[in-house]
Amino acid sequence: MDLAEEAYPEPVRLTGASRDGHLSIRGGSSGIGVQLEELTAGAEKLEALAGDLAAVEQEAGRILDQLCWADRQPPWSASGHIAAVRDGQWRVQASRAELQRISCQVRACMRDYQDAEWRANVGRSLGIAAMTETGLSWGTMAATGVPDRRVTENVIAMMQLAAPQVQAVNEHAPLIRDALMALVATFIPRQITLRKQETVQVDLDTSPAGLLARLQEVEARGAGAIEVLEVDNGGEKAYVVIVPGTQAAGKDAGGDNPFDEAGIVESMLYNSREVNEAVRAALDEAGAEKGASVVAVGYSQGGIHAMNMAADPRVLKQYDVKYVLTAGSPVAGIQTREDVESLHLEHQADWVPGSDGAANPETRNRVTVSVDTPIESGGDKGLGPGHRLGGYQDAARLVAASDDPSLVHSTAVLGGVLGAGGAATATRYSLTRAKGPSTTLAPPDPRAHERHLGGR
Repeated sequence: MDLAEEAYPEPVRLTGASRDGHLSIRGGSSGIGVQLEELTAGAEKLEALAGDLAAVEQEAGRILDQLCWADRQPPWSASGHIAAVRDGQWRVQASRAELQRISCQVRACMRDYQDAEWRANVGRSLGIAAMTETGLSWGTMAATGVPDRRVTENVIAMMQLAAPQVQAVNEHAPLIRDALMALVATFIPRQITLRKQETVQVDLDTSPAGLLARLQEVEARGAGAIEVLEVDNGGEKAYVVIVPGTQAAGKDAGGDNPFDEAGIVESMLYNSREVNEAVRAALDEAGAEKGASVVAVGYSQGGIHAMNMAADPRVLKQYDVKYVLTAGSPVAGIQTREDVESLHLEHQADWVPGSDGAANPETRNRVTVSVDTPIESGGDKGLGPGHRLGGYQDAARLVAASDDPSLVHSTAVLGGVLGAGGAATATRYSLTRAKGPSTTLAPPDPRAHERHLGGR
């Protein structure tokens, strides 16, 4: 057995995650974070009921006092009407006290959980988790040559803590600062031209695995390709936008392919501004009317664009983005509306989803699935074997077969938007980025530092 197959000898359990075979599931309708929100709401309802019972208890006491005064009898009298009111007051009092006791216990459990989470986050902030998980992930790193998601996420988070020190270095190192400014200037988003290639009929599998299969076909079409699928779901038309992952351009990054390395910068720093405009134009050209339901699907960089699309007011003004499917994408920092469902697939051996330094939020409308299936070794590793699209297709099949409540709900929402699948119209486009001042990442000029200092 090679090292890659030994990378995860034991299931990797995530904080707040449920477990189903090789899948760790966070968020969604059965996520612990969501359940805590429901517990909070439940505790508040219990307290409100206890308040109502307290008012009833008080009113029963007032009636008892009036009866005793009118009959000139003490509250402990055995008279039937007085005893009935007195016993009723006691029962209300006991029920009110029980509701308050349960509410206090619920809130105590929540405080214990939140305290445990706080302590765990402190450990992550101090690098304890990163150091521990680096040791746990040594098998994967030795087999693949790259860190895994857990290590990357924690190390990036630690680097973010050092931001003030980085800023200080930049202030005192004009050469570094000028080089970074030149780099970002090269990557500033530029207008994207949309060109229609063809419209064909396809047989569409609307499951997560089927949509990732479409993604694989789009990737095979070459640089800058996207696809818009028109689906007839019981007389209602819905649309699927397929966005590929990063298409490496090397030293020519920032050229005419909007999905090259510069596209990562646009997606993470500029909210996919130009890509979203191109997607809007593609949907319009494909016949999507205003208010049409849209599903966005993306792999790696494409997943960031897909989530940005679901969070872009310009897109949402024209279309109803209902669902987002991402695979191997760092999307923790992108917030969508509560009515947008999303499913995020991550492999434990894939460092890319952790490159934003944070775990995805655990909310009712976002489900994150972390997979720890054995990874294949050998061949072209690219960004690491854990990042392969084929591996995410396998993960999507496991998702479809799972009976985890969060996954069942998420895939049901997707099926509700797209239907059972079948014949669909695929319109294929090619995207081209406008030329910029430079499409080559030239090394920094060593004389720049002298010019900055006035030639001294």
